[in-house]
Amino acid sequence: MPDDIAFMTIALEEARAALDHGDVPIGCIVARAGDVLARAHNAREREQDPTAHAEILALRAAAAATGSWRLEGCSIYVTLEPCAMCAGAMVLARVERLVYGAPDPKAGAVRSLFNIADDPRLNHRIDVTSGVLELETGDVLRAYFSGKRA
Repeated sequence: MPDDIAFMTIALEEARAALDHGDVPIGCIVARAGDVLARAHNAREREQDPTAHAEILALRAAAAATGSWRLEGCSIYVTLEPCAMCAGAMVLARVERLVYGAPDPKAGAVRSLFNIADDPRLNHRIDVTSGVLELETGDVLRAYFSGKRA
């Protein structure tokens, strides 16, 4: 979908912004009806907060923008497959759709390790699209971790 690429490009901009304060470059946006409601990037290092993942910060901002914790009709675009905390928060927020770039074989909880987003045992399921700008989103992360190892 053309919007998927446009919105993931914005999420990539957010991911790169995390580099300014030494955080893992993951970016996220929340959109509804073609409009960006919120955008965020990882801020764990800057905030010294283990929950300051891009997805959690974007969900909080979207809830504030809409005046509701229920984010029905919203889509989330994130550069890396969400972890268990973030995927669980999306389910609890009633997000309609999740679009992510690169898979996360070590902590991904949407397809890699778990299927939280569409687990039939939960009271809400999220439509998932993976691999949007996967190469580009993965390149940002690979460069970051390559620099850390050097």
